[in-house]
Formats: sequence, C-alpha cells, structure tokens
Amino acid sequence: MSVTLPDGLSTFLETAGWADAAVEPLAGDASFRRYFRVRKGERTAMLMDAPPPNEDPRPFLRAAKWLDANGMRAPHVLAENHDRGLVLLEDFGEARMRDYLDQWPDDEREVYRAAVDTLVALHALPPGPFLDYNLAEYQREARLFVDWYCPAQNLYVDGNGYTAAWEEALSPLLGRQRPGVTVLRDYHAENIMLLNALQKQGLLDFQDALIGHPAYDLVSLLQDARRDVSPQLEAEMFDHYVRATGKPAEEFLADYARLGAQRNAKIVGIFVRLWKRDGKPRYLDLIPRVWGLLERDLAHPALAPVAQWFEANIPAALRQAGGGSFQA
Repeated sequence: MSVTLPDGLSTFLETAGWADAAVEPLAGDASFRRYFRVRKGERTAMLMDAPPPNEDPRPFLRAAKWLDANGMRAPHVLAENHDRGLVLLEDFGEARMRDYLDQWPDDEREVYRAAVDTLVALHALPPGPFLDYNLAEYQREARLFVDWYCPAQNLYVDGNGYTAAWEEALSPLLGRQRPGVTVLRDYHAENIMLLNALQKQGLLDFQDALIGHPAYDLVSLLQDARRDVSPQLEAEMFDHYVRATGKPAEEFLADYARLGAQRNAKIVGIFVRLWKRDGKPRYLDLIPRVWGLLERDLAHPALAPVAQWFEANIPAALRQAGGGSFQA
C-alpha cells in the first residue's frame, strides 16, 4: 500500500542535512501524528509528522528540550519546522519495552524496576515549564466516560452526580500535588524504549506533560491498558517507589487508587471515542483489561463516592462483562 509523504518533506530533509534519505513509514498511534524512519547510509533518524491544524509539535518540542536539559532521555531534536508540523528526532532503535518483554519475559522485574527508577529521578527534579494538572482537567478527562462510553451502551446516567462524585474523591489529593512533579501522562510499556542494557529509559509521547501528582505516571506504568501487569509485580514496584521516595505508603496508595480510577475511566471513554469518532475499533479489545483495573481501584475506600455512582448508574451485567460489548 502506498503511503503519502508529508508536504514539504524533501525541502525539510535537505535543509536538515538528510537530502535523498530513504523514508519508511512506521505504525501510528491513537492521534493524527505519523512516524517515519529516515535512513541515509549508516545514519538513521525518526521523523514525526504532526500536521496542523489537528496537531501542534511545539508542546512536544518544549517537553523534549526540558527533559533532555535535565538529564532525562528524551530523543534529541535534530531539526524542526513548526508550520509544517515536521520534527526530525534521534532514533532510539527497536527495543521498545513492550516488545522486549514479549520476547524476554524473565527480565520483567528488572525492566519495570528501571522504569520506576526513571520516575524517581524525574520526580526529584523541580517541575518543568508546564501547566498545572488541576481539578478541572481531571474532571474533563473523567467526563469522557459519560460522554462516550455511556451513550455507546445506551445508558442514561446522572452526569451531575458523576462530576460531584469525582470532586469529592479527588479533592483530597490536590494539596498533595503541590509544588508537583512533571507528569508525562502516558508513561507505559509502549512509550518506553530500552537503552544501554535496559538501565536507561528512552521516553516517548510526552507532549501533554503537566505539573501534577507523582502517583499519576506510576499508575500509568503499573496499570497498563495495553499489557498485563500482575498484581504482585504492581505491588512490588509500588513499594519500590515508596521506599525510594519516602512517600507515606497508606496516603500515597489512596492517591494512587484515586488517579488509577480517574485514568482508567478516561481511557474507557477514549477507546470508545477512537471507535465511534475516529473509526479505530481495535481499541475496543483493550477495554476489558482497563475495566478490570477500574473496578479494582473503585474498591479502595478513597473512591467510595465514585463507586456508589457506578453502582447506581452502570448495570451490574455490564460491569461483570468488563464493560460489555459494542455494536456499530
């Protein structure tokens, strides 16, 4: 199948010193962005096509440069053109965490420990030049569940009660995310590249970074929508983070559950939206895993208001069926 290359690519590559390079398309993600590997002789680089008006590469570039300047392994920016949405980046190679663990599952504990250690290092830094992850943003994200999942299941639910339940559940953690840490917001096994014998994590997909609570990226890693992480490994890595940072375990676990529930409710809504709006039904297959994680988080006492809303608004049959089935 032929692939249409981005407009202005030849001029962009020539200006960047990559004239006449071979351009190979790579698998896309859940956005309008596209990725290509660029080859010229023995050199390779990654090309991100983030075309306006649907995409804007500037948030990615701001985050990449801040991470790089602070000792975190974001890809080096080799060239950029904001107007066309083209960015040429360092190539981290093929060793994606998810793929590596599919092949070498016995290394799981070592790889996850290194990923947690990366968060420990990130959270030791002063927060970056990003906006706050405030209650309004948490609510906007959580709302994706009632905006997309509930209509897809023909459910008429108490939207105002949903918002009130989340405000009650999330408000206690807001004071504990000051001054905050840099939150990458999508830190999981498909967005981590393994560099230097597994000990250094190459970071991807951080353009939506905000300043928020340290539990958010930890729950993103350990409650992965795309890969099973056993409860035993999750607990071990949670304990490792708590020991390394000195967080109060019980309080931090409550916030971890709060943000896990919020994130998983958001993801269910996003996956339904990707199907209904964007024509990407493959994400529906991931919902049962995310739903199971959501139910586990809702069992924590800190989520009592939200759990009560689910009991009153989401039929037990759907909950027991991992969110239920979907029909066009």
